[in-house]
Parts: sequence; structure tokens; C-alpha cells
Amino acid sequence: MSGSGAQLHNVFVYGSFQEPEVVKVMLDRTPETIFATLPGFKRFRLKGRLYPCVIPSEDGEVHGKLLMGLTDEELENLDAVEGNEYERVTVGVVREDNFEKMTVETYIWINKDDPDIGGEWDFEEWKRLHMKEFIETFKKIMEWKRNPQGKGRDVFNNALRDAPSV
Repeated sequence: MSGSGAQLHNVFVYGSFQEPEVVKVMLDRTPETIFATLPGFKRFRLKGRLYPCVIPSEDGEVHGKLLMGLTDEELENLDAVEGNEYERVTVGVVREDNFEKMTVETYIWINKDDPDIGGEWDFEEWKRLHMKEFIETFKKIMEWKRNPQGKGRDVFNNALRDAPSV
């Protein structure tokens, strides 16, 4: 019974990980998801990147989803993908179905003065314009993670930057 003491994690996601296809590529499964709101933060675009960030903001709130019941290994996958520009922190969210308050984990942008932060990030726009390309790139990232062949973290960090517009 070695696994019986393992703690499961609930993680608030607010960008591309709201899309079940992206989560399935990363975790090889689709966990239960619940709509939730993260008070005290705002979500922003990051110039030249296909994913957003959140930073603390007193009057802000971010709508997203909770990924429920992630294992330690799945949380390590998230940590690896989020890289060193995000910090995993414990936050309070409110479920949108029953308004229950929950303590969960999420990833916030470490450099809140980053000059690349700007403008609102829109999930529906991302789905329309970037989702297909993002998922294909993400599949490659997860393959690199399983079989790095000497490729370092910089490969992950650069893979999901926005391709220059033609």
C-alpha cells in the first residue's frame, strides 16, 4: 500500500490548460474540472508568447478551471512545463457551481514588472487563433520531457513563443 498516503492536488488553471486537449497531452488523461474564480489577481497577455500570466491585483479576479485530483507526478509535469518564470503558490478560489471556497495551487508570474506584460488574454481568441498549433508544439514538448536527448529547459521555454506574424 505504498501509494495510499499520496496527496492529490487541485490546481487552478487560467490559460491554455483550461483546454481539455492540452491537459490530456500533458497528463495522458483528462482529470475532473470545475469552473472557479481566483480573486485578487489579474490575467495578462505576455508579448510574443502563446500563454498568459497572472499577477496579484487587489481588485482583480480571474476566471478559470480547477484540475482536480492531480498526482505528485502530474504536478511535477506542470512544474516542468511552467518553467522558472512562474512560481507555484497556494491560493484561495471560489467554485462557480456552488460558491464553495477552496484552497488550491496555481502558477503566478514571478516578475510582476516584466515589460512583456500587457493587455487582457482571451481564452476564446487563443482557441480560435493558436490552439491547434499550441497542441502540436505541446506534444513535442512532452516528448522532449520523456526523451530529452540532451535538449535543455531552454527548448521548452522557447517552444511556445508566438511565431512571428506573416
